[in-house]
Amino acid sequence: MSSDRIAFRASPAPAAQDALVALTARYGQTDLDDAEIVVALGGDGFMLHTLHETEDMDLPVYGMNCGTVGFMMNAFDHDNLPDRLSAAEETVINPLEMLATTKDGQLIRALAINEVSLLRAGPQAAKLAIYVDGKLRLEELVCDGALLCTPAGSTAYNYSAHGPILPMGSDVLALTAVAAFRPRRWRGALLAKTATVRLEVRDPEKRPVMADADSRSVQNVLSVEIRSEPAVRHRILFDPGHGLEERLIAEQFA
Repeated sequence: MSSDRIAFRASPAPAAQDALVALTARYGQTDLDDAEIVVALGGDGFMLHTLHETEDMDLPVYGMNCGTVGFMMNAFDHDNLPDRLSAAEETVINPLEMLATTKDGQLIRALAINEVSLLRAGPQAAKLAIYVDGKLRLEELVCDGALLCTPAGSTAYNYSAHGPILPMGSDVLALTAVAAFRPRRWRGALLAKTATVRLEVRDPEKRPVMADADSRSVQNVLSVEIRSEPAVRHRILFDPGHGLEERLIAEQFA
């Protein structure tokens, strides 16, 4: 991986801004349009922001952790950055595409690297109908919400909702309920990456629902259709032996 033209990006956090000053003084700064590689300084949230920012550019992104968890990041170090970039291993992931229809007739599209979630937006539980590839699979899920996640996002909100961790090469998506009430403790489903999932909101006036795709929120949705978007590729770089596959395995034995 060439490291001659690096575009550094940093979150607003003081630690990330300090790192930006130090690294650009040492290695230079390249405009994004002329860059060969992007180095993102921050936490996982900023890494997602950077991947979305560059999703039409087919640029590899190498993250260095200046945040808290840093699941998608590499360890921070001022030294030997060109060598680390040259040795880095690439993981390619595809995001999910969300098409949300709202009560006022809007059709809103957004991409999600981790997950698309539907969440109740009022005091009462949501009621959702679930279709997979056009076939009704669950007539009524009474819950606080539901989400569909990629393998890369399976250790995030999905795991907190007791969903499974998915291996990177599995070509599988996880459909997970958030606090399911009926069917009681429904644990969700594993679906092929090629599946199209449609979630329809029952009684949206009484039980309003919002949708979220990597923190892009849509209020008052009537339905959401979700599928993998193979036309968009996110190229993420990791130090050897510390890629997403290893991290997903290690997380299950933590």
